[in-house]
Amino acid sequence: MRHLFYPRLACSGIRKNRRLYLPYLLTCSGMIMMFYIMVFLAEGDAMASVKGGDIMQEILGFGVYVLGIFSAIFLFYTNSFLIRRRQKEFGLYNILGMGKWNLTHLLLWESLITAVLSLVCGLAAGIVFSKTAELFMVNILQGEITFTLKVSPTSIFLTVKVFALIFLLIALRSLWKMRISNPIELIRSENVGEKPPRANYLYALTGIVLLGCAYYLAAVNENPLEAIPVFFAAVVMVILATYLLFIAGSVTFCRLLQKKKKYYYRTNHFVSISSMVYRMKRNGAGLASICILCTMVLVMLSSTMSLYIGGEDTLRNRYPRNIVFQAGSTEPLGEAKLDSLYKAVDEVLEDYHVEKRDIQDYTLGDMNGCFLMDGELVLDDGQYGSVSFAETWQVFLVSLEDYNALCNASETLAGGEALVYTTKRGYGWDFITVPELGTFQIKKNLKQFVGNGVDAMQIIPTIYIVLPDFESSMKVLQGRILEGGASAATYFWNYGFDLDADNDTQTEIYQQLRERVGKLASELQFKILCESSAWEREGFYSLYGGLFFLGVLLGIVFLFAAVLIIYYKQISEGYEDQARFEIMQNVGMTKREIRKSINSQILTVFFLPLVTAGVHLSFAFLLIRRLLKLFALDHPELEILVTIGCFLVFGLFYVVVYRLTSGAYYHIVSGAKEEG
Repeated sequence: MRHLFYPRLACSGIRKNRRLYLPYLLTCSGMIMMFYIMVFLAEGDAMASVKGGDIMQEILGFGVYVLGIFSAIFLFYTNSFLIRRRQKEFGLYNILGMGKWNLTHLLLWESLITAVLSLVCGLAAGIVFSKTAELFMVNILQGEITFTLKVSPTSIFLTVKVFALIFLLIALRSLWKMRISNPIELIRSENVGEKPPRANYLYALTGIVLLGCAYYLAAVNENPLEAIPVFFAAVVMVILATYLLFIAGSVTFCRLLQKKKKYYYRTNHFVSISSMVYRMKRNGAGLASICILCTMVLVMLSSTMSLYIGGEDTLRNRYPRNIVFQAGSTEPLGEAKLDSLYKAVDEVLEDYHVEKRDIQDYTLGDMNGCFLMDGELVLDDGQYGSVSFAETWQVFLVSLEDYNALCNASETLAGGEALVYTTKRGYGWDFITVPELGTFQIKKNLKQFVGNGVDAMQIIPTIYIVLPDFESSMKVLQGRILEGGASAATYFWNYGFDLDADNDTQTEIYQQLRERVGKLASELQFKILCESSAWEREGFYSLYGGLFFLGVLLGIVFLFAAVLIIYYKQISEGYEDQARFEIMQNVGMTKREIRKSINSQILTVFFLPLVTAGVHLSFAFLLIRRLLKLFALDHPELEILVTIGCFLVFGLFYVVVYRLTSGAYYHIVSGAKEEG
């Protein structure tokens, strides 16, 4: 029996504190389940056998590291709530004769029981739901579905190893805190709150400046190339600003409410405001954590969902026609070569009884290695030293005749005039200087032009310059030889068409065309690229589907984190406020007035993280849009609808959590009187 004393005492402590331990155990199990599922999909044979599965597994492999690091940080954070609530109990054990060595045994058994329960439940749920996740992923990749439930020993071993290490580190931290404390401090730990902090205007001002800078970067930056570093810089500034403003700003806010006597000296406001001021520093940090987690969930879900839902638009941008031929050469291909190619294409299509439609056939001038600096194109010939990557552009010259034919327009140009069309960025000058050709006045910034797929697969912006005399301009540029022996411009021929056929038929046609045209190009001695949207669709969706699935999984994990922080915030503050509300009941405060005071306290600050997350998301949307352009998605209406939809659904979920946690808070603060 003596050997079972500590295990029984540990089980009793967990059972008596089930209001605290049950959410913690559920969250640990949920984290383990998610981690196992992600490892299972990243390492499993089922995904590797599906076309595009290798790309998906690489994305999920990255997610395994992210989830592992976040799980460690978050479980350390939430475990601190448990230790804080148990300190009084441990102090009482110490006074009754249990030494720190005995408490060490007790904590180790509690940690072991918690770890075993979490691992068993989490792995069991992971094994069960891994098949659901696998079916979802295979469906995204349009692979063959099997309904055999598989268990991955490798995934189980890795999951156990990672979370056993996390639980061990958590236990060691708890033991260290126990060793350096004394019994009196432990018993009084619940009654030792934070001193009411003074309003720190320096913190508040710093937070405002940081947040303003982050919002400014999001609003004014128009260069997608700079969007990635700007995004990460803005994220860091927003996180710091949120914590500073919630901590310092919430204190100032409560102080201002206390000065409003008509508001403060009311039954439903007096207790709530005074209790919030008492612990506002920790309260503000908790609210800031909730706000950051909410923002992370919304940003991930809205961006990855936009990518996946807008997949067909993105695919169309990358492959403007079902079948696309492209060739680059120092000279025009010539009618003989083109006629031979057209004939080969027609013969293949006749075999399948399919006609081509929406034909695009044009030639561009591709300027190699250009920089755009203050309205002047600079050739990369090694004479200008280092140039910012943000000034790198893909430059195409277009004949006026081709532009009018392709866009059904009737534009005219005089000598020295040009039209420009840009992607990913705007063009802010009223002239453009082309090396060897001189300076052209910009007659019009065009609103549309045909896509050729080259721009869609590059992160640098593209500028199309429509010139009145295309052929003579190309001859001049080809006379300019760059460092390395290449001419300043080459011909870029694009030929594409759509097919009135299903995906499988298009794939078969593409394979036949690639073989026939490949032989023809070899005979005529020119290189030609043949692409098919149907052939690339699976690999394309594996990338965006993987990002979407990763966003959903990490979004669920961050939701776990936000909900648990909200719950523990309400529970811990409920126990802290219990004695104060009992005193107020003894002097005549009714249950109804308690309920109104609780609602006042919760509503005053509880929805502030959601509102702030919405503001963060609004400004982040500007940067997200530019990042999505790098993935060839430029569909603002879709992105706006998805973002709003995600926020509304998340807001509804947030309200449900508010209702549940406020009920738990009310039960705690009013429970003492009822039991009495």
